[in-house]
Amino acid sequence: MKQRIKQILKRFFLIPEIRFPKVRLGLPRIPFPRIPFHGIGVVLGAINTTVLVLAGVIGIAVSFINQYQIGNVIHWMSPILPFRWNNILGTDAWVNITDQFVFDTILAAQANFVWTISGSVGLIVLGFMLHVGNFSAWWRGFKAAPMAVVRSPIRAYRRISIWRNWILAKVEYANNESQKWKTTFKILMSPYAFLRMMGFSPQMAIGLLAVGSTAGAGVVVNETILAERSFSNGDSGIYSAPSEHPDATLEQTMAWRQENSGLGKEDNTLRIVLGTTPVKEIRIENVSVGTVYTGSAIPSSAHHSAGGTAAAATAVLIGGNLVSGGTDTYLEIGELILSKSRCTWLYLDNLSVHTVNIIGNASDGQSINQTPGTSRMRAVGGGHHQAEAMITSGGSYDRIHIDAPTTAVNGKIDKLILSNLYTEGGACVFDRMKIGTLTIELNEIGGGGNAGVSDGFATKEFKINQSVTASNWNVSDNVEVLIGAPTSTLTNE
Repeated sequence: MKQRIKQILKRFFLIPEIRFPKVRLGLPRIPFPRIPFHGIGVVLGAINTTVLVLAGVIGIAVSFINQYQIGNVIHWMSPILPFRWNNILGTDAWVNITDQFVFDTILAAQANFVWTISGSVGLIVLGFMLHVGNFSAWWRGFKAAPMAVVRSPIRAYRRISIWRNWILAKVEYANNESQKWKTTFKILMSPYAFLRMMGFSPQMAIGLLAVGSTAGAGVVVNETILAERSFSNGDSGIYSAPSEHPDATLEQTMAWRQENSGLGKEDNTLRIVLGTTPVKEIRIENVSVGTVYTGSAIPSSAHHSAGGTAAAATAVLIGGNLVSGGTDTYLEIGELILSKSRCTWLYLDNLSVHTVNIIGNASDGQSINQTPGTSRMRAVGGGHHQAEAMITSGGSYDRIHIDAPTTAVNGKIDKLILSNLYTEGGACVFDRMKIGTLTIELNEIGGGGNAGVSDGFATKEFKINQSVTASNWNVSDNVEVLIGAPTSTLTNE
């Protein structure tokens, strides 16, 4: 009611209010030191455990000590014996430990061996149990220990797997990013490189870029004349395997057309010189060789086989060498494949092979001598120092030549693949080789008669001579048909 009246009066009259200041009287806070009861308990527990365990260990040691060694123990304790403590804490109690007391105590302990051992072990166990504090938790840990040991390899493997997966994820991410950048740079590369990647020969790529465009001709000059020659780009030259670029020294000393023959151009030969380094793979495919294109000519050098068929000219010459004044060489090849190719003549001489596969070839006359041999299975390795693959696709050459010219040094190739070679004007000759598996399949041979026309089957354009021996022969589906030389309507300019 009072409050109501005050509110009504406040509406009409201003009534001053008097407020007295409040005085708070507080006692000063006196900080009391915190007593670390938990820490003290831990320390006392550790001391108790130490005393109990130490007593148990002494009891066990005393039980097993040799009686003849008791004197040594008493002598070792002589600095502190006899030990006497009078009026302990004002209680008039005393302790007196003498040599005789120690001796009698040890004898009594050994006389009661079972009780001494039991009591000592009990003291040790009690000390550890008091120190652990929570015996149930300790017991659970003790029971779980064997399974923890059993499962520890699995847990370790899982942890290692987590790190492994993390590392592999980063490596895969880096590889993916690297591949994306490589693809981006390939797309941004010049038109000539793009056409080569699409499978066009260097000559056709040049022609497509140069037709009706000054800019195109500039690209050709920049990417062909000024660019460094390489095996993978299909450039002619003499390569020292496994180098990707021609060897200038070898080109000066081994050039076929040094006299230039009035043709106004340098050699257009693709030659691989093999030395001491084994090559994992050499692959040559989709190329034109010899006089098959306009303005071409076979180099003047001829091939003279040792005990086989001599060829007046060779468009493809692969094999070892007859080294004058030195040791003759061979090519050692794990697997050689000649497939889907066109040769005017195909001669195989002086080959030692384990398995020969002659399948599905068509020739304008053929002579296949299946001479038995004892050659072993073969593969070529080289470990870390073996060269990687040499691969080229597309290009026009006056000759393809692979040999080992250094005396007493055989060339070594694990896999040699020749596919879709289109040749004319000379023979395809394979001579002086040791091969694991030789496969000649789906090739077309012929056209070496008068004026490039078929001369019937009297002349054998496809010859496997008696100097070719093999442990296993597989010869099937080879036929003789009339085959003429290809018309030289292609261009290399």
